[in-house]
Amino acid sequence: MFSKILIANRGEIALRVIRTCQKLGIQTVAIYSEADAESIFVREANEAYCVGKPPVNQSYLNADEIIRVAKESQAEAVHPGYGLLSENAGFARKCMENGLVFIGPSPDIIASMGSKIEARKTMKEAGVPIIEGINTSLESEEEAKLAAEKIGYPLMLKASAGGGGIGMQLVNSEEELLKAFAGNKKRAESFFGDGAMFLEKYISEPHHIEVQILADTHGNVVPLWERECSIQRRNQKVVEEAPSPFINEETRSKMLDAAVKAAHHIGYSNAGTIEFLVDKEQNFYFLEMNTRLQVEHPVTEEITGLDLVEEQLKVAIGEKLSFTREDVNRNGHAIEVRIYAEDPKTFFPSPGKITEFQLPVGEGIRNECAIESGSQVTPFYDPMIGKLVAWGPTRGEACERIKNALENYKIEGIKTNIPMLIKTVSHEQFLSGYTTTQFVNEFYLPLLTSTK
Repeated sequence: MFSKILIANRGEIALRVIRTCQKLGIQTVAIYSEADAESIFVREANEAYCVGKPPVNQSYLNADEIIRVAKESQAEAVHPGYGLLSENAGFARKCMENGLVFIGPSPDIIASMGSKIEARKTMKEAGVPIIEGINTSLESEEEAKLAAEKIGYPLMLKASAGGGGIGMQLVNSEEELLKAFAGNKKRAESFFGDGAMFLEKYISEPHHIEVQILADTHGNVVPLWERECSIQRRNQKVVEEAPSPFINEETRSKMLDAAVKAAHHIGYSNAGTIEFLVDKEQNFYFLEMNTRLQVEHPVTEEITGLDLVEEQLKVAIGEKLSFTREDVNRNGHAIEVRIYAEDPKTFFPSPGKITEFQLPVGEGIRNECAIESGSQVTPFYDPMIGKLVAWGPTRGEACERIKNALENYKIEGIKTNIPMLIKTVSHEQFLSGYTTTQFVNEFYLPLLTSTK
């Protein structure tokens, strides 16, 4: 096993990786910006180095400085967490060129899955169902118009290099498409340095369901069941659960098979996630592949008993997976909610100082966060400040536990989305187990207007 690794991330995911390393006796090196100097993850690491000013492009995205620190600290490997540089093929390549193990898939695989257009082509070759659409970049409004006429409205206009809903928009007519094209292309260029756009047919009543996989360097791929991630705001997930309460066992088996087929086809290794859109008839279609650990990985850990970070480290040093698909049992039900520093009515970020903070406790409750009373939530980073997870032997018990925990989650000094989450997990539509990606628009937002 590694003796020392550098964690190229911040906040709760940095602390999450540190905890597993502490369990395994691995020394950890944290990096931090000037804004994070007093953070818990910095204190918990064995060593910590400042890598720049608060803006991410001057600190957490400064690949050369991070690699310099890794070499200076004599770290053997780099764990990228999620977000930031985790799916940056150039960074992964630089790590390898400097004698550092990148804890993730190869740079070539990251690059191939980083382009949604190329990923669609690859999955079609692998025999994985894809949504009807185009597999080439749209260079102009006229090209987009002609492509849309062939496919038919409604459509999803998407950025090929996109993520987090950026550069993605539903268009119901030619007028909406032409109005959206230039703005989304420019936004994609700004966020990702790549303005390539494409179109996919819109799936009505879509469920967002993903399959977690682990793959080693010996050709073994194991699916770790699936997660339902349909409740989203601004195309970003806020509630996730495992297993999905929507799909039946036949669909589940087919989805797991498709995920394994996809991973084998590209020669994948380490942790990854194959994301699907599922329609109301339970037909499923490839959406994208995340070549990293996901924010929502704790719900998979809760129902399988695995430590996914530990498994990532084992794969990275060349070990074979110690279990097969048949060995991974599904135990109970787990629900995760993301706690954001944001106005629950507008979803706008709400930075500021946390004056009082208390985590909920109880049977089946797990907290993933790296804040405390006195912590400053800055405008420089994603406003997610933590994750709350509830496990129960049944979905009903998990629902009750997550609701009770949210009601006992105390954060003062800033606005949070906790009121929104309480309304969500208490709503009869959520409790029924049938939620689509339109849940927030259909059920939560009307609830706001009716209670003014």
